Amino acid sequence: MRNRNSNIILRGTAILLLSVALILAIISLIGYSRQRDYYPSGMAIAGVPVGGLAPQAASQRVLQVYNTPIEIQYNGGIVQVDPTIIGFQMDMDSMLAAADLARTGGSFWGGFWDYLWNRSPQPIQVPLRATIAEDHLRVYLQTEIAPRYDQSSTPAEPIPGTPNYTSGTPSQTLDIDRAVPLIDGALQSPTSRVVVLSFTRVAVTRPTIQDLELQLKQIISTSGFGGVIGLDAVDLQNGQEIHFALNQGQPISIQPDLAFAAQSTMKIPILVSYFIKHGTAPVDADTDSKILAMIHASDNPSSDDMMRLLDPTIGPLIVTQYMQKLGLVNTFIIAFYCSPESPCAPLQSYNSPANQRSDSNITNPDTYNETTASDMGMLLEDVYQCAQTNGGPLVAAFPDKMTKDVCNRIINYLEQDKIGQLIEAGVPDGTVVAMKHGWISRCVGCGLTDISAAGIVFSPGGNFVLSVYTYEAPQNDFDPTNLLIANLTKAIYNYYNLPSQ
Repeated sequence: MRNRNSNIILRGTAILLLSVALILAIISLIGYSRQRDYYPSGMAIAGVPVGGLAPQAASQRVLQVYNTPIEIQYNGGIVQVDPTIIGFQMDMDSMLAAADLARTGGSFWGGFWDYLWNRSPQPIQVPLRATIAEDHLRVYLQTEIAPRYDQSSTPAEPIPGTPNYTSGTPSQTLDIDRAVPLIDGALQSPTSRVVVLSFTRVAVTRPTIQDLELQLKQIISTSGFGGVIGLDAVDLQNGQEIHFALNQGQPISIQPDLAFAAQSTMKIPILVSYFIKHGTAPVDADTDSKILAMIHASDNPSSDDMMRLLDPTIGPLIVTQYMQKLGLVNTFIIAFYCSPESPCAPLQSYNSPANQRSDSNITNPDTYNETTASDMGMLLEDVYQCAQTNGGPLVAAFPDKMTKDVCNRIINYLEQDKIGQLIEAGVPDGTVVAMKHGWISRCVGCGLTDISAAGIVFSPGGNFVLSVYTYEAPQNDFDPTNLLIANLTKAIYNYYNLPSQ
């Protein structure tokens, strides 16, 4: 009787446990089935967490995130931009389809088993699917952002009567090509919705060459200089030229150019002539010392020795012939220097277009040794062009002698004329200047009448040639004329190297 009752109890207990298990299984199955109606935990659509959300709620959350305006910061301005205005469109249907496939595409019973054991599903990332109309974005940047926040430049301007310039301001222009991918990245990010745009800075506009010429004339007119001045300046980047002459501040014709005593600036043609004759041949120590004495110390006996290396008898005429072959018809020397107290006799006479002007007496040119501002400027330009490109008039006229290396040696010698005055005084310390200065008086014990300088200036913003000749009788005071030439140089230097912003 007891055994029978025990069996009944055991059987009843087993049925009860099975019934409970079945009920629990059914409840769990119903719970799992309901859970499959929502996206699993760890799922993200376009980087937006949607775990535990139904598809419609997930869609609303993603749209809410990506329809939030992005913030554009540019040149001090902040603009909130609706993504749809600039052509951003999400493909929500395809993202939900991908999410639904991930939600329901796996094994039902495998998922149920994980559910029973409370195992979290693997995180699922559904990537963003969207299109951006780049043409709409570019139009928006061009019409809404750039006009509002771009900054126009103001040009640097000469300060009248001085060698200085106003600083001006550079332009700031939206860099649209760089802005497009930056905004694209912000539109496709659920969290990084701020973008800082960059601009292209355009340097301050340089005044025109005509503005510079006017400035140079104003410097002369306000300097108090009462004599005759001839000036030639050449932009070595593009060949633009400033060339004028003034007499007591009033313009005078430069057709043909105005003749001046060449003084010691004639030592530039003498130096060039030596290399035209000897070409690439090595310079011996004795000749090197004579060249340095001629350029650095402006030594006349050394200059005569250099001309005798061209020809012991007619060396000056050889210099003149070489200059004529280069087209410098107003540059000549027809006698050795000798000394002011005992000048050498001329080897011949020489008439040039410049000294045959009806008004040539206003500069009282030296009939033995003459040039013009433009001739000396052209010669230095030819030397520079040869040194830079191995071309130009010097190479064309003397192809077997003049080379890039030879012309650079000429420039290196001219760099030795370091006196801290005239052109050199108008540029910052350390600026490379290849020049020759000159000054003379017309009688022993008299004051100076002629002061000149011609050279190549190498500057960070651009290289230029400057050739300046002045004459004033009975006295051309050195200090004010030195300051005048320095200020003219400084004005041109500042033209190429405008004040920093």
